[in-house]
Amino acid sequence: MRSYLSHLECTACGKTYSADEPHRVCPACGKVLYARYDLPHLRRDFSRGAIASRPATMWRYYEAMPVRNEEDVVSLGEGMTPLLHARNLGRQLGCPRLYIKDESGNPTGSFKARGMSAAVSRAKELGLRKLTVPSAGNAAGAMAAYCAQGGMEAHVFMPKDAPKANQQECVDAGARLTLVDGLIGDAGRISRERAAREGLFDLSTLQEPYRAEGKKTMGYELAEQLGWRTPDVIIYPTGGGTGIVGIWKAYEEMLALGWISEVTTKMVSVQSEGCAPIVRAFQAGADHAEPWQNARTLAAGIRVPSAIGDYLMLRAIRDSGGTATTVSDAEILADVKAMASAEGVYPCPEGAATLAGLRKLLKAGTLDPEATIVLMNTGTAYKYLDVLG
Repeated sequence: MRSYLSHLECTACGKTYSADEPHRVCPACGKVLYARYDLPHLRRDFSRGAIASRPATMWRYYEAMPVRNEEDVVSLGEGMTPLLHARNLGRQLGCPRLYIKDESGNPTGSFKARGMSAAVSRAKELGLRKLTVPSAGNAAGAMAAYCAQGGMEAHVFMPKDAPKANQQECVDAGARLTLVDGLIGDAGRISRERAAREGLFDLSTLQEPYRAEGKKTMGYELAEQLGWRTPDVIIYPTGGGTGIVGIWKAYEEMLALGWISEVTTKMVSVQSEGCAPIVRAFQAGADHAEPWQNARTLAAGIRVPSAIGDYLMLRAIRDSGGTATTVSDAEILADVKAMASAEGVYPCPEGAATLAGLRKLLKAGTLDPEATIVLMNTGTAYKYLDVLG
């Protein structure tokens, strides 16, 4: 297998950089860098039909992934998670084509495994051996696990009220855990300070180019699992935003490769009423989201007051004809149980927020109940038992 990785490109100012040296954000404007591929040559040289015989992991899309040497791939078997037809919930809601993309089956229990597999692999290939990340929980556990597998040093900065399971998995995987009195933004500031002082490479969400490359494989998988077409609606719980922007990036790439003929998907962002900067910006018609003050929600993964990729999320939602909505913590808790009791999927609070959001949008008449709708359950409830009890 051969990666067709070409270069890095700024998503804001358009400047390009070499992909063969470490970069975080754009040196010119400080915005998000994307990994770009030689898609014309990949389209000529490679057929999507070759993917079917490959192992059922996200690395089946290797040619459109950023690691040049297969030996540098750090993998625990992440990806190719099930797309479950939610027939019982569908009957309850009048949505016959309702599906759940269940990311809880990933090695570290959430979709964060995808991003960290890609980012840690690329860091290893570029000669980086000491990594750091601020996290509300699942990203930290994933980085700790992949650093352990890759023989690398992991430093983790978490809010003190992050779920205990996430804290424990980091420690047990050998990461150096620092608990922070504050929110994810405070953890990010301290992580960056320590990185500058101690020579660590910071893998903060969308502040390096490669976590999004792991997340985009959800878009590739959804298309493959649906017979190389896109769903009509994807409802996504939104924090830092790599899921939404990664899936949208995947669809743009697949169009260029000829792997899909059109993109029919409306991207829908769901946030908590207690932390909804993207929803507020979307409703205001803004291109950027102002930081949310006094952020509060039991769904730690979407308690992100400010995101560097705000403009990319808003662009994906609008370009797709999608929308954004909020739900309450009470609705989230109710739908953890509703999804578990109806479908046997025990979702994290963030995943349950998608079901709560679907109910709200159906009631408002915003979504067609006959559409092919995918709820993204981004992780397992088992890491949240201390807040679900």
